[in-house]
Amino acid sequence: MMNKKTELKSLIKEQGIVPLYYAADTGVSIELMRAMYEGGIRTTEYANRGEQAMKNFKEMRKACDAEMPGMRLGIGTIKNLEAAKEYIGEGAEFLVCPGILESVIELSDDHNLLCVPGCMTPSEIIRAESCGVNLVKLFPANTLGPSYIEAVQALFTDMTFLPTGGIELNEDNLRGWFKVGVSAVGGSKMITKTVIENKLYADLSEECKRALNLIKKIRESL
Repeated sequence: MMNKKTELKSLIKEQGIVPLYYAADTGVSIELMRAMYEGGIRTTEYANRGEQAMKNFKEMRKACDAEMPGMRLGIGTIKNLEAAKEYIGEGAEFLVCPGILESVIELSDDHNLLCVPGCMTPSEIIRAESCGVNLVKLFPANTLGPSYIEAVQALFTDMTFLPTGGIELNEDNLRGWFKVGVSAVGGSKMITKTVIENKLYADLSEECKRALNLIKKIRESL
């Protein structure tokens, strides 16, 4: 039986994309998650980026437990130990940090939860590796590019990467990332401002299906 950390890593890799978002309205946050679930998404990262983030997360957790079996809800933009403790207490199933916080990694390990720290340089990847981490978020992905991963993989053969930031969900762009062996991509462009403001939930469900099918097609062709 897989532990929680291994299960999440496997799910992230299988899904190939981790949508991430924040919406100030609680109901909208839940409806967006429902729409993704309908579209086949089984893990998403909610961003701790606004005053309503904790309140919304609590209600999202309830909705997840009540009606979305198999959905794994994580929290991102964790920048200190206090926030990590609060969200773990409210049922966060994995944590994503913009940088490396040893205390948050240790806390996650204590709870057998996956923590994905953000890295940009080889020095940061070394720091993450020294903390026992083998999945890191590379940010900003659109600045670094697939060629960066191709270069650093020779140095970090046991490390897997989740590039995030500015990744376009079209075949050419996604193919470049999966060709260099990323575990998954961060879907920051999946839930746009237009989708949130106009409550385009059906459109989001279809976009999730399209992205998942496209990633599957790309992987099968490599």
